[in-house]
Amino acid sequence: MKGSAINSLLTFDYIKTEPENKYFERKSAQIRPSDLAPLISAFANADGGTIVIGISDSTKSFEGVNSCGEEKTNDFINAPKDYCRPMPKYQEEFLEITNEQGKEDRLLLLHITSSTEKIIRTSNDKTFLRIGDKTKEMLGENLLSLEYSKNTRHFEDEICPNATMEDLDEELLEQYKERIAATGIDTHQVLSSRGFIAYANGEEHLTNAAVLLFAKNIMKFHPNCRVRFVRINGREMRVGVNFNVVKDKSLDVPILRVIDQAKAFIGDQIRDFRRQDVVTGLFKGSPEYPDFPWQEGIINAVAHRDYSLSGAYIKVAMYDDRLEIESPGGLPGIVNLDNIQHMRFSRNAKISRVMTEFEWVRELNEGVKKIYSDMEQDGLQPPEYKETPYSVTLILRNDVDRRTRIIESETPDASQIYKGIWPELDETEKTIMMFLLSNGPSERSKIANHIGRSKQTIVIRINHLIELGLITAKGAKHSKNRTYEVVQPDTRQY
Repeated sequence: MKGSAINSLLTFDYIKTEPENKYFERKSAQIRPSDLAPLISAFANADGGTIVIGISDSTKSFEGVNSCGEEKTNDFINAPKDYCRPMPKYQEEFLEITNEQGKEDRLLLLHITSSTEKIIRTSNDKTFLRIGDKTKEMLGENLLSLEYSKNTRHFEDEICPNATMEDLDEELLEQYKERIAATGIDTHQVLSSRGFIAYANGEEHLTNAAVLLFAKNIMKFHPNCRVRFVRINGREMRVGVNFNVVKDKSLDVPILRVIDQAKAFIGDQIRDFRRQDVVTGLFKGSPEYPDFPWQEGIINAVAHRDYSLSGAYIKVAMYDDRLEIESPGGLPGIVNLDNIQHMRFSRNAKISRVMTEFEWVRELNEGVKKIYSDMEQDGLQPPEYKETPYSVTLILRNDVDRRTRIIESETPDASQIYKGIWPELDETEKTIMMFLLSNGPSERSKIANHIGRSKQTIVIRINHLIELGLITAKGAKHSKNRTYEVVQPDTRQY
């Protein structure tokens, strides 16, 4: 046996070398069984997890549990029953090993199941929650919020009517099985063991989580499972004759596809800015937003949004000066605007766990903290979070005003160089000229991203500037690699 038969992710290599995390912790057999109670409570009140007993705390070597005797081993097995109220659901499992002394021995695994409806307390009436790789006691308002959250229904665990195994994407399922080291195991068995199959009136049904993650056609069952991107030309959205949305794209795919598609599509919309390096003081080209903050913002929105809200979807709005990522539903559980950098709680425990296994969700709270640090490192304003009863919005601000001042100070005065014809150009044409003077030869897509106007508008303006002899084109006419550059000022008189 390569490892756990209950959780195939827990191979011997994983148990020995992987850092402790939200779902896994090692314990020496020297620990008292009663000292397991806080960890059992924490796992049960979060998303479940496994305690591996029989590993040295300091060296991570396999001690085994045989040396502590059968009585203490049984006390370990009975710890959830003896030291927690009410007793959480759990399974015990032994793994045969060779201990550090070269003798046959065993590891004891306690697989603690997430308690979706009840708070699991220790026998001395304390309540704990697993947050990242830490076990933290819940007190005061945090405890009240946890108690409230346990009394809610879990949308991801409810059945999805009419959905069958034939509605699931086999390619995604195979990728998932590979991630959890379950390749070759029957798909139905994997889904059942991971809680993606529920029972009602004696019949099997796929849960909402299974469909949200793996559906071939997500719109058939959950039309609100989508990420919508809009690009606004300006700093505020206008309506009517002043309507200024220049791009509107919806990604209507299951969760396990939407992350990659959103990262690819939105990444193409991020403009290149010239920014002063806060360390060297030199100016260099870089994206208007560092990659991690906006990508992590989308991942968190997908993982923690409220999927039960009908008609609500994740909205990413790009303005000239900021990027807004709006997620349906308020902050989950015990998370609030004050502790968002340090506290973690999953509204969708099963969805979050799968996203963790796909290495999207970061479980040590470093995700939100890194959003803050990366923005600071790039000399940008701290991220802002705004909450309403129905949504949470992450706001990332670029440095467009400072960038504009830099460009204006470093770019030749085009109005003087081309003074004979400059007044005849419209504002978009002037902006294109200024961009090319500052950045040199550029593709049409890069110009369009900078200007924030439609492809058709950019093509019309570029063609006009070519006719006027202000810019030239290099490359095949319909090639996406075709570049445009200004005619050298000393070659023409205006």
